[in-house]
Parts: sequence; structure tokens; C-alpha cells
Amino acid sequence: MTPPVPPAPAVEAIGWGWRHPGRRAWAVRGLDVRIEPGERVLLLGPSGAGKSTLLLALAGLLDTAGGGESEGVLRVDGRDPLAARDGTGLLLQDPESQLVMGRAGDDVAFGLENRCVPADQIWSRVDAALDAVGFPYGRQRPTHALSGGEQQRLALAGTLALRPSLLLLDEPTANLDPQGAAAVREVLARVLDRIGATLVMVEHRVDAVVEMADRALVLEAGGGLIADGAPWQVFSRFGDELAAAGVWVPQRPIAAPPKRAQGPGDTLVLADGAGFTYPGTTQPALVPTDVGLRASEAVAITGPNGSGKSTLAMLLGGLLRPEPGAVVAGEALATGHGREPLWQWDARRLVGAIGTVFQDPEHQFLATTVAEELVIGPLRTGTGLGEARERAGELLGRLHLAHLADANPFTLSGGEQRRLSVATALATAPSVLVLDEPTYGQDRRTWIELLDLLAGLRDEGRAVCVVSHDLDFVRLLADRVIALEAPR
Repeated sequence: MTPPVPPAPAVEAIGWGWRHPGRRAWAVRGLDVRIEPGERVLLLGPSGAGKSTLLLALAGLLDTAGGGESEGVLRVDGRDPLAARDGTGLLLQDPESQLVMGRAGDDVAFGLENRCVPADQIWSRVDAALDAVGFPYGRQRPTHALSGGEQQRLALAGTLALRPSLLLLDEPTANLDPQGAAAVREVLARVLDRIGATLVMVEHRVDAVVEMADRALVLEAGGGLIADGAPWQVFSRFGDELAAAGVWVPQRPIAAPPKRAQGPGDTLVLADGAGFTYPGTTQPALVPTDVGLRASEAVAITGPNGSGKSTLAMLLGGLLRPEPGAVVAGEALATGHGREPLWQWDARRLVGAIGTVFQDPEHQFLATTVAEELVIGPLRTGTGLGEARERAGELLGRLHLAHLADANPFTLSGGEQRRLSVATALATAPSVLVLDEPTYGQDRRTWIELLDLLAGLRDEGRAVCVVSHDLDFVRLLADRVIALEAPR
């Protein structure tokens, strides 16, 4: 009797590597790994180690025709990843880039239609997927009216509706509030138990997801594996080394930065009953809210997904016109022009006074290289080219981006893009900083660097406002917390 042929590994890499177009360094190189069907793998590594690159490759989305370079072998279920795509589901790091339709239900149905699922099965699977991830609206909700966390839920629903045999998740809970993140983890555990899919997940909230994984793979930037094994064994054996490299290791608390003994100063920005409703919708994105940003104070804005945190950040940055209410400059920010509405300021004046980091950092990139991106703001405010370049160089070093100075901003990892957006906000030396989820995608090392940097700027007299679901970051940085509630 002929013995049965063992199943092909779900994932197999033999000396595999990938280099992005225009880059000298390899994103991943010399990777040797085998993942069996049904394994649940937590993929770890410092920011820029190639975690997202590997997921894109496994999903069949990297193509040398675009100028990238590949070496070695990478297979999914024994086939080229492109040929295996029908059995693969990918949740991208940036959920907005995964949404393609104008209504929520249509977006989930899009992938099912492309997979030729029978028409009489599509809508029941759409509804089941939306319900599974706790999507708070029906099929008709416009996708442009969703918050970042709601986009994350919708993109995850579209991925789960495909019922893939290989599930690739890149920071699946990064944009979710703590309750939403816990609910999604429960959904994932149930789905994996039911369909038996192989899981490869990138997640910086390691403490919260470690029990979901039976294996941890740790990538080295530009190289192969640092460690491979059962998660707690990896953390026990390599914990010190991994933490030093920037990997989040469970049960290793971070100390609060020292604070200079001084109270808050003058009010620099004041929101007075400021609210906003996006065009084409009737439900307010933000109900009337009062907020004051004061010199030498760090304020954190928290709240569930859909409560208007990002909208409030845009209002405080002078990038939206509030209706109702007002957002005005304090006399200390605009001497002789106090109470002037910020939305009326011209771009040059605004960028010199308020540095803003968007929830989606790629929305604020304009240049073709990282170094060029950092001189745009200073030049706009009248800073000389020499000084602008010197300031850019300092920020590149401080935020661990110097090796990417000549790279295109759109080719950076999610964590690298976030640090670049923070650097662009700092480049004009503004008096007020408004940052939306600044720790998204950051490894342990850069997270600590951001914490120390923002605490130092606060102690120098800046007003720092952080929108965040990262409660550890909020606890260590914020002098005052404003908790929003979802509009009713």
C-alpha cells in the first residue's frame, strides 16, 4: 500500500529575500522557514524588519516587474504565492488602502464576487462577517464616513468573509479601542477554531495576543530569523536581546520619563463647543466639545472608535472648519490676533505654529524622498535651505530614519511612515503639536524614543496633544486626559 503523501507546508521559504525598488538594503534576506497547516504564528521584529513585506509576498502582491528584486524560494501550499491567492486572506496595515467600494456591504461583497462565490450565498456571508467583527452599522454605511477603527473592522470583515486557508493579519487591532480590540481577538480565535486556517499575524500588542499563537518567529532587519519557537520559550531565552533590538516582549514595563516641575502655561489653542458633521452624512462625527491646549502640558484624547477623536485633532490643527462652535488661537500663540479662527489661517502661518500628524501619514507626504519631505515645511515658513537641511538631519537621526533619507516615503513600513510624519510636524519647530496615533506600528525602541521626545518638547514649553488608543503611552505622557463618547 502506498503511504499517503504528507500535505505541503502552508508556508515555505528557502533562502528567500526581497529588495524594494530603489533601495540598496534588502527588506528581508536569507529567510528559511516552514509553517505547517493550522499553525498560529506570531511574526515579530523591530520596525523595518520586513514583517509587512513578508505578508505581502505570501499574499502574492510583490512582483519583480515593478522593479523589486527577489531571491530564493517562497511557496504557499506548495505553489507560487500568486497561484495560491484564492486561498489567502490579507488584512493590510493601512485598512483604508483595502477599502474599494462606497458602501460597507458592497466592500465586503467585492472580494466574494471576485472569488466567484454563488450570488445566493454572498449577502448572508457579508452579514455574518460584519456581525462577527462588531461592525456598528449596516451594509449601507458610506465607507468615507468611517473612523480609522471602523475601517479596520470593515477590512477585517472582508478578509474573514473569504474563509481563507491562510490568514495574514498585519496589526489587526492597531486602530481599535481596547474594547474593540478585545472583541476582535475573540472573533479571530473563534474563526480560527472553526475553519482551521493557518495564521501569520504581525501585532505589536504582544501581551494581548501571545496566547493566540503556538509559535513565534522573530525577523532580523534585512536578514533571516533571530528566533523561532514557542512564544514564551522565545521570550524567556531571548527576552533581553529582543527588547534591546526593539521587539515588544511581554511583562517588561517602561518607566515614565522624568518631568520638569512646572505647571501648564498660557492657552495656545481653544476649542469652544466645536463640532463637525462630514458632508453626505447626518450623524455628527464630533458633538460640540470644549478643549484647551496649554503650553507645557500634554493632553491625551481617548475614546471608542467613532467618537470623533481624529476629527477633533483636525479641528485643533486648523485643518477643518468647525460647525457648530469655534477653534481659535490664544493670544500667546498669535500675539495681537487672539480669538482668531484657526481654519482661516493661511498654510504658511499654520504650519509654523501647529504641527499635525494625520491618522493616515501617507496623506501628508509630498516629496519623493524622506530627506526632501523634511525640508518642505521649514522652507514654507521662510527657513533657509541650510538650516532646513540641518534640522532635517537631526530629526532623521533622532527618529531612526537616517538610513532611509533617500527612500521614497511611500515605500516605508507603516511604523517608519508614522515616524516620518512626526518628524515633518516637528521640522517647523511649532508651538503646538497635534498627533493622531503617533505610536501606531512602533517597536519598543522607537516607542520609548517618541515618549521621551514628546515629554521633552512639553517640558520645553510646547503644547502637546495626542489622540491615542495606546493607554500605556497615555498613562506615561499625559498630564490631562479628555475622554470622548461616541455620538448618539
